[in-house]
Amino acid sequence: MTRRDLQAEAKKLGRPWDTAKGFDHSAPLGPIHPVTTVGHVDKGAIWLSVNGDEKQNSDVSQLIWSVAETIAYLSTLFELQPGDLIFTGTPEGVGAVVQGDLMKGGVDGLGELSVRVV
Repeated sequence: MTRRDLQAEAKKLGRPWDTAKGFDHSAPLGPIHPVTTVGHVDKGAIWLSVNGDEKQNSDVSQLIWSVAETIAYLSTLFELQPGDLIFTGTPEGVGAVVQGDLMKGGVDGLGELSVRVV
């Protein structure tokens, strides 16, 4: 999730966008699976619908860097621990949501998540 109002203000002032990405309730999560259970995910549909309309649909294999490459690189910059979360962005098709919208998303083989905007 992104608060575009905060992002636009930060851009205008030449500041980091972290407040636009890290606000309360900005990162709803589905089920978390240890690699020992699901293996190294390198493919699988990733999708999002809003009120039943498909907004985003791609595949994990279409990431610019694979999950393993992302973890390997970030491990050179940060001490990663079990349970750490890495947010990579989303497929094309981002758009605004409003109060009452129902978002449903998922990654094949890993689970789904439903979130109502309040």
